[in-house]
Amino acid sequence: MAKIVLFNKPYGVLSQFTAEGRWRGLAGLIPVKDVYVAGRLDADSEGLLILTDDGRLQARIANPQHKLVKTYWAQVEGEPSEDDLEPLRRGVKLSDFTARPAQVRRIAEPPGLWQRDPPIRYRAAIPTSWLEIRIAEGKNRQVRRMGAAIGYPVLRLVRAAIGALTVDGLALGEWRQLEGDFNVFQGKV
Repeated sequence: MAKIVLFNKPYGVLSQFTAEGRWRGLAGLIPVKDVYVAGRLDADSEGLLILTDDGRLQARIANPQHKLVKTYWAQVEGEPSEDDLEPLRRGVKLSDFTARPAQVRRIAEPPGLWQRDPPIRYRAAIPTSWLEIRIAEGKNRQVRRMGAAIGYPVLRLVRAAIGALTVDGLALGEWRQLEGDFNVFQGKV
């Protein structure tokens, strides 16, 4: 049976065990031995990170060909209209590829969302809003690049779910090891 660890990654932590420059690593935060990150999350992004000791599972989670949906909460600068969001739903052209169509909707700030340390920049004259974005890709800084492409820069990015697994019930910086036979792609077996 595979080890699966869920971790609510804070801002400023890399998706690797070793620190680099100003960014902290996972060492000291997750004491479980012989697990490896399945799908990366940038140091300046927060939320759900999955670690496992099963190489095949790790590859299935990380590889876009398996179309595992990842759900993100993005705080963006400005207030996009439904028309503004339409390019994301159709598949927006980025500099090096065209992102597949995303499921995107405006949401209120997610209830129970922790404070970010440090907080995002605040500008009194420019409002912010929240989007829920669901994609089955996960290329380098994709959600941030998608926001910029439609004129709504992402100020804060939180991964809320990977497939059937969510960040619900995990405080910031907290981890939990799943018990039993769990299929990330479909939920509990």
